Amino acid sequence: MPRTRQELEQLERQSLAPYAQFSADTRGREHPEVPPEWRTHYQRDRDRVIHSRAFRRLEYKTQVFLNGTGDHLRTRLTHTIEVAAVARNIARALRLNEDLTETIALAHDLGHAPFGHKGEAALNRLMKDHGGFEHNRQSLRLVEELEQKYPAFPGLNLTWEVREGLVKHHTTYDHPRRRAGFGAPAASLEAQVANLADELTYSSHDLDDGLEAGLLSERRLARDVRLWAQASRAVQKQHGHLPNECRRYFTIRTIIDMQVHDVVETAEELIRAAGVRSAEEVRQRTKPLVQYSPGRRVRNLELRDYLYENLYYNPVVHQPNLRAVRLLDDLFHHYLRHPGEIGEKTRKRTRKAGLHRTVCDYIAGMTDRYALLEHQRLFAGKP
Repeated sequence: MPRTRQELEQLERQSLAPYAQFSADTRGREHPEVPPEWRTHYQRDRDRVIHSRAFRRLEYKTQVFLNGTGDHLRTRLTHTIEVAAVARNIARALRLNEDLTETIALAHDLGHAPFGHKGEAALNRLMKDHGGFEHNRQSLRLVEELEQKYPAFPGLNLTWEVREGLVKHHTTYDHPRRRAGFGAPAASLEAQVANLADELTYSSHDLDDGLEAGLLSERRLARDVRLWAQASRAVQKQHGHLPNECRRYFTIRTIIDMQVHDVVETAEELIRAAGVRSAEEVRQRTKPLVQYSPGRRVRNLELRDYLYENLYYNPVVHQPNLRAVRLLDDLFHHYLRHPGEIGEKTRKRTRKAGLHRTVCDYIAGMTDRYALLEHQRLFAGKP
């Protein structure tokens, strides 16, 4: 016989730490629903995210390199899957709720604009007099309003705890504004794990893509980035001479392993010192309990600065993305002048959200590929 939701909830009580977020203790959904029969509430949420149209579109959205640049370079979707994998491992080690952690990780980039962070910055500039734009808030907007799959409610009707994780997503790269209704100082430990897994995965795998594209070199990394030098020495000591691809893979894998061990050990110490006994006590902390150690944080910032200087602003990456972002300006102003071209279903939202926000929603939902094709359709041959 399959396990019922109640049996799965009881297993959580037996196996998870007392400060984990138990699915039976959810604050629920904005629109009441019959509970799932053979899934927990967070397992239902995870499945809804995976089956959403916004999740599928991530396959054709830029991570660092313009989508379609190379078959082995990461997209926003592969990045998201990798974040979820790292987040699950950390949650499991800390005896937290893996289902909630994974769901937040899978949903955290649903609202990302085409063309990566440069696309996000472009939409924020275009919307500066109309509330701005940031992908964390857009992810929440997608799951609360924009996805239209269910007859009884808009959005995906996810639990409060998943939406809290999206509202409070915060990394070195992301600094969202808070929203009413999620006022506790901190988020759940599960949300904190998803935050750190995003940052950890982002920097480690951008190294991989930079090396794959020939924009970074192992020799310079060994000279300038202590994190790489430490991992490289460990791989050399354990495995000796390896072929280039294998050596790079194992070095980056070693970096991730070192990061994960540091996060788990540091979080265990901070949780023990804080003496928290429930998820609600975690939320009242003024600082996150899932962190890197101070020494590891310094080395991570060193890596981040190196990536900005040598990868993100490398002309090979930067210039194509800048050209692509200029397309967003053209599309944005075109749709403001011709709102009939955003489709009837989208256009109906202008009564509630206003024209500027509706056009922003429409463009933010585009894949890189669709934005390029749409720009070509509208502006090909025009001066």
